[in-house]
Amino acid sequence: MGLKETLHSFKEKNKNKKWIPAFNAIHTFLYLPNETTHNGTHIKVADDLKRTMNTVIMAMVPCLIFGMFNAGYQHNLQVGEIQAVTSGFFSSEFWTMANFMIGFWKILPLVIVSYGVGLGIEFIFAIIKGHEVEEGYLVTGMLVPLIVPVDIPLWMLAVAVIFGVVIGKEVFGGTGMNILNPALTIRAFLFFAYPTWMSGDKVWVEGAVERTKEIAEGANLDAISGETILGSLAQGKAAGYEVMDMFLGFVPGSVGETSVLLILLGGLFLIFSKIGSWRIMLSSVLGAIAMGLIFNGVVDSGWITESSKFYGLMSTTWWHHLLIGGFAFGTVFMATDPVTASQTNKGKWIYGFLIGFISIMIRVFNPAYPEGVMLAILLMNVFAPTIDHYVVQGNVKQRMKRLKAKTA
Repeated sequence: MGLKETLHSFKEKNKNKKWIPAFNAIHTFLYLPNETTHNGTHIKVADDLKRTMNTVIMAMVPCLIFGMFNAGYQHNLQVGEIQAVTSGFFSSEFWTMANFMIGFWKILPLVIVSYGVGLGIEFIFAIIKGHEVEEGYLVTGMLVPLIVPVDIPLWMLAVAVIFGVVIGKEVFGGTGMNILNPALTIRAFLFFAYPTWMSGDKVWVEGAVERTKEIAEGANLDAISGETILGSLAQGKAAGYEVMDMFLGFVPGSVGETSVLLILLGGLFLIFSKIGSWRIMLSSVLGAIAMGLIFNGVVDSGWITESSKFYGLMSTTWWHHLLIGGFAFGTVFMATDPVTASQTNKGKWIYGFLIGFISIMIRVFNPAYPEGVMLAILLMNVFAPTIDHYVVQGNVKQRMKRLKAKTA
């Protein structure tokens, strides 16, 4: 008897055990389930939910690897070990094993805690409810380490993951039933519960306190700590980075959100695999451009002066807004979540446009946290069913009018 037959026989003998859903989840991670439909109409396809989730993870892996290099690069840059990148994306100053190892050992625990705690909650709920383990957290588990600051304490992350999975998903019925994106629910919890860790006012440096003492006894931590671009602009300072650095990702920020280039490539991969909606991505960009142009017009008209606390971000060129912060990452990997986004084609255009429009609005007017894409997506998650409802009702009314016209 082969391995597959042995495992199948084992599952059949223990199918009434409470822990069997946990076994099935591990068993089917690499092997397709043996169960197939025999009656009724059904569609035969080569993939399933787990393979779809793994495809999204593959699109994010380049961002994760780049984030590891960038974490080490920002550390070494802040402490003066290396010079800033000057020779493009394949710069020898960036792609070094020293940079990678610093970032790897700092980010790997974030990934382990995210998956360990999140999947642990999934297994517990599956055993309690007696259903199969759902694969929805496979993507969420990868998203979470990419959208949090690299220096977030692990216990905070664990608490946030528990909250996000239980409150953001399980209470609604699990995968496919939630109305809020679980990863953004986790980040929102961190934002409201531990705001000082999400402020974007410093760049992580390994052993920052000890290193500061080495550089100058009693020196302020800011001597080797900088700000993210949004943190600087929110305080009316110049961004301090070249446009190409923003596009390639050689800037401070959350682990996976800095390289717009790799995010674009991931987005194209999702569109090509027909998993991500190009309508939502494009309309989000259009919405952000529209809001950015409005703010630029207000500044050009003289209504806002340089003394205003909103001047820094309002005067930021509209296309710069597309390159900084988490806008690109949120648009590609979270706004397109098929569960929480609008389902109708027209609804996707409305949903995406409002995400982009509101993202830049919140980014400018929120003095405590100069980033808006998280709150914008969560807000539109709530309104997505309403948008689809009115789109469907509009289509029904149009068809009724056509029907009356033909029968008249």
